[in-house]
Amino acid sequence: MRTKADDTTTARGREAEDRAAHHLGGHGLRVVARNFRVRGGEIDLICRDGKVLVFVEVRQRSRSDFGGAAASITTSKQRRIILAAQHYLAGQPECDCRFDCVLIEGERLAWLKNAFSADA
Repeated sequence: MRTKADDTTTARGREAEDRAAHHLGGHGLRVVARNFRVRGGEIDLICRDGKVLVFVEVRQRSRSDFGGAAASITTSKQRRIILAAQHYLAGQPECDCRFDCVLIEGERLAWLKNAFSADA
């Protein structure tokens, strides 16, 4: 059963992803998919940066306690993103790709290009 708190969290997450998409679009990236899900993983935004496919994890924290948004992207989370990316790429022509993160803490937004790799 969904609660009001779940709806609020979902809405905040959607707003963070919208803000990240707008920021990335302002830097020339084009969003091609949102919330791509497979069993065991999810990708918040999939973008094109020229010929490069960019898998974007969006993390929002209202405060930087416990390491903030960046610290919440654990090795386990990275593996789940990579798994979803592998599924997405299976249906695409071969292309270069990278993993970026958009970190939102309060009003501050940081975009980390090549935040991690599938080789890690």
